[in-house]
Amino acid sequence: MKIRQIAFTATLIFSIVLSGCNDWLYLEPEDGVIRQDFWQTKEDVHAAVVGMYCSLQNITERGYYTIPECIFSWGEIRADMADLGSRIRPQYSYIKSGDLLPDNTLFKWNAFYRTINNCNTVIEFSEDVPEKDPSFSDDALRSYQAEAYAIRALMYFYLYRSFGDIPMKLTATTNDGEEFTTAKVKKEVVLDQIITDLLFAYDHATYTHGDAVTDRGRVTKYTVAAILADAYLWKQNYSEASKYLDFIINSGKFTLIPRNQYWFTTLYVDGNSVESIFEIQFDQNILNPFYSLYKDNRYLRASADMMEEVFPLDPLANPDSADIRADGCSYKSSDNYSFWKFFGINDEESRERDQSFANLIIYRYGEILLMKAEALSELGNPQEAIQLINIVRNRARAARTTNFLGSETSSDDVTAYILEERSRELAFEGKRWYDILRYARKNNYANKDLIVNMIMRIAPPEKIQTMTNKYRDTLFHYFPIHADELEANPKLEQNPFFEGL
Repeated sequence: MKIRQIAFTATLIFSIVLSGCNDWLYLEPEDGVIRQDFWQTKEDVHAAVVGMYCSLQNITERGYYTIPECIFSWGEIRADMADLGSRIRPQYSYIKSGDLLPDNTLFKWNAFYRTINNCNTVIEFSEDVPEKDPSFSDDALRSYQAEAYAIRALMYFYLYRSFGDIPMKLTATTNDGEEFTTAKVKKEVVLDQIITDLLFAYDHATYTHGDAVTDRGRVTKYTVAAILADAYLWKQNYSEASKYLDFIINSGKFTLIPRNQYWFTTLYVDGNSVESIFEIQFDQNILNPFYSLYKDNRYLRASADMMEEVFPLDPLANPDSADIRADGCSYKSSDNYSFWKFFGINDEESRERDQSFANLIIYRYGEILLMKAEALSELGNPQEAIQLINIVRNRARAARTTNFLGSETSSDDVTAYILEERSRELAFEGKRWYDILRYARKNNYANKDLIVNMIMRIAPPEKIQTMTNKYRDTLFHYFPIHADELEANPKLEQNPFFEGL
């Protein structure tokens, strides 16, 4: 890992890069600035935490993908709901065709480790500030550190689900010349560390930062609970997942936005709604990267065939009573099946390029209800799970043709139904591949055929045999480590499936 390129130095001066961060500051590394020049006051800690959030946006080194791009691409391209668009981007087409090569720039993880180092910096260098600033209480310190622990855990959570075994660094890199030579650790160890970080964060995170918008853009105790529940689902610890989901549900702080003419605008255009738990923030001055990628250049689009399967028409229904998550929400058929959640103003009008500031939603209440349903189903309460699923479906006016047809007493049937409902509720929110993988790998890959059958449906005819053979190997379910990282870090070993490529 080229730490020189991603270092976020704790001993630095700071400046405002873009007013679109509001008062969020991006801290530029500057070699030679001694530690004593910074980390003196609670304001310094606040500035560093704000810089940590700014690094989640589209601020990155030239030639590397940003965190929002990776979250969307890693979560969608390998699955069945996104398809290649009218223009070719080799990084996407190679992944779609099963050619996962270590020189694909989409596998560069620099932006994630850069933010991780920002978090490490806050955790490490904030510790002594209360001794220098008596007005900085221990509770305030721990609250700031909780935000850093939670964001670090979130970054590692994406890396864990995408690469499996990865290097972990839990201390700050404070010198641009410092090299990072760390071996990978097993993915099970990574997940345990993620949960450890989140448990600390949960104990110390604030319930609110004072206003609803800030509470959606910065970590609160509810944000931590959402990530923790998700991590516990991956660990197949459903009782712990259920506990943190109950905390969110029983708080009364969140609800589904009512189905009315304003629901799309409230949730996806205005953002930071009562349904939202955590969003990566954008505005007029810091635009998201999706307009250029998928509106102007049409590198990816929704799969027309899959949209008919996920959102089937009900021949007995009034055309005006279709699932509100379908055409005009998740995608727009008349706009070449573009990802409408990022481009629409309403179900008909599109944003202009300079209006491309839809936030990237990481967790929202609809997903919380479906996560709780999954936990209930796996804990032997499938009928209770169906009740929660129906809350989500009723808001969406889900088509009767997608009604549950399995046994209400079968946890397997209900859990599979939840996966289907997640495809509708969370379409193109960077979740699909991770959902497929998590479901497939449960109980020692008892459902591996879910992945294989998906690949058989979406692979080009000439690639079906090759791709299905690859995806039958569970080692292929994780990306290769980029060749540049292997060259820079002699302790780093390639993921086993890709050795020798």
